[in-house]
Amino acid sequence: MSYIAKLAELGITLPKAAAPVASYVPVVVHGGFAHVSGQLPFVDGQVVKGRLGDDVSVEAGQAAARACALMIVAQLEAAGLLDKVERIVKLGAFINCTADFTDQPEVANGASDLMEQVFGDAGKHARAAVGVPALPRGAAVEVDAVVALKA
Repeated sequence: MSYIAKLAELGITLPKAAAPVASYVPVVVHGGFAHVSGQLPFVDGQVVKGRLGDDVSVEAGQAAARACALMIVAQLEAAGLLDKVERIVKLGAFINCTADFTDQPEVANGASDLMEQVFGDAGKHARAAVGVPALPRGAAVEVDAVVALKA
C-alpha cells in the first residue's frame, strides 16, 4: 500500500507544504537520506503559537507536534519522496516552553505517534525532545526529521 493510500485510509488530508520562511530549502537529499527542515505547526493556515507551561496545555502541544509531523509528510510528498520512504530515522522536537516545564517527551509524542500511524514499523525512530525559550513566528513546537530513502 502506498503511503498516500495509507493517509486516505486513516482519514488524513495533508496540508499544503509550507514555503520556507528564510534562506533554506524544505528538504535536502544526500547519501540516501532526506533531511527535512524544521516544520512549524500549521492549523487552518495559521501557526499554532504559545508556550507550554504557560498558555498551551500538553494536549494542545501534542496536537501542534502532530501538525508539524503532518507538514514533514507534506514536504516529503511535495519533493516526490513520500513513496520512497524506507524509514523515519530521527525526529528533533523543539518545544517552546517555560524553564520549569518538563513534559517535552509527552508533547513530542504527537509527532512520533503520527509517524508510526502513517509508516508503521518504519515510522519508529530515534528522537530528541528539547525545551527552548522561543521558536520562529512564536510557534509552540517545531519538528525536523531525518528520513532514510529506498535506493
